[in-house]
Amino acid sequence: MEKTKKVLIVTYYWPPAGGPGVQRWLKFAKYLPEFGFEPIIYTPDNPSYPLIDETLNQEVPKNLKIVKSNIWEPYQIAEKFSKSNKKFKGGQFDVGKNQSFISKLSIFIRGNFFIPDARKFWIKPSIRFLMQYLVENKIEMIVTTGPPHSLHLIGLGLKKELPHLKWIADFRDPWTEISYYKHLKLTSASDQKHRQLETSVFENADLTLATSYTDAENFRKNGANAFCVTNGFDKSESLRILESESGSKSQTLEFSDSQTLKPKFTLSYVGVLEQLRNPDNLWKSLTELCEKHPDFAKDFELKLVGRVDDKILNDIESSILKNNIRNLGYLAHNDSVDEMENSDLLLITNFPNESSKGIIPGKLFEYLATGKKIISFGPKDADVETILNKTKAGKHFDYSANGEIQDFIYSLYKDWKSGKSIRNSANINEFSRKELTKQLAELLTKLD
Repeated sequence: MEKTKKVLIVTYYWPPAGGPGVQRWLKFAKYLPEFGFEPIIYTPDNPSYPLIDETLNQEVPKNLKIVKSNIWEPYQIAEKFSKSNKKFKGGQFDVGKNQSFISKLSIFIRGNFFIPDARKFWIKPSIRFLMQYLVENKIEMIVTTGPPHSLHLIGLGLKKELPHLKWIADFRDPWTEISYYKHLKLTSASDQKHRQLETSVFENADLTLATSYTDAENFRKNGANAFCVTNGFDKSESLRILESESGSKSQTLEFSDSQTLKPKFTLSYVGVLEQLRNPDNLWKSLTELCEKHPDFAKDFELKLVGRVDDKILNDIESSILKNNIRNLGYLAHNDSVDEMENSDLLLITNFPNESSKGIIPGKLFEYLATGKKIISFGPKDADVETILNKTKAGKHFDYSANGEIQDFIYSLYKDWKSGKSIRNSANINEFSRKELTKQLAELLTKLD
């Protein structure tokens, strides 16, 4: 019988943190023991999370070992002076004319004084603590997952002190290639510093993980030993949905050929929506559909679940769509999944520039698991588009589209109105969390 190998996972986001950042390694930690690895979590004891979801504590495996240490973060001070810092901490930006002086100043300070990010003050204390912990507990493999990318510098420091250590750098999002990077108001010296640190991570990590095919390719071009292991959906959650619908257990992800007509044709957005990912042409298309088709205006509902930027919300509420909006705000993860299921069409958005075509939001896979149709916005030839085409789960549009958006939505609406099924029936099991953990375990085994 092979001996179980310990792997230390350094993560900032951990329950009760809400949002998608926590899901990836929470699920890997759940399934890794089935493939011969014992995960140990290292995370801050007093983090400053933008979102809290206490229900996620219930998903932490009971026998999982969790090690914590204190972190100091400047956000705790900055939030006393400006609400924009709360948005910034959650990955949201005011852009263009919407930026106040305080917002511009805070972004400049964040980008140039806190490199790579405001969690940098956890780097040195963590290196000191973990050097002793790794040796005492005979741990020879670590994972750092970012953002925040400062956690990769913990891995870099440990690798330099303990060369035998196998280090996996997991990038849930790119570092310098992320869309908001250009909005950080960096000086040339700061930009160079970011890129130097990123290169050091790529060149020293034994394995670099990306969540998209394009990101993995770009990382390899920049010197990383990179592989793609996407995010996914947890089959147990999907079965919970199916059981609640049918009243009986199902062993495979199969969806009904018929549907019960709901009182509203519902398009839902679940998650954080900031100005940089605002699909203006979708709102215009929906407005025009409501103006041209009174029946659609009567039956349509736009459901918002999560944190939507105030500017976006105000613009929608100032239009004809104000009578169609149901804004539920942030909900616990299980409740969010239920709201996905109680929808007919699910919206996902990405940054519009070409450099973001490799971003695959983790939410996409939860959307896939519901079997509901998906409408996506982002750059042309995006990895999201590849997955939607492969699974036949929906349609992807770039931000210049208009008429075709209306055609797609109205066609689904007519099927809904007539009682036809608009569910997706493609095989999506390759994106289950257990199958993805198997892929991860195979990569980790090859490092031995």
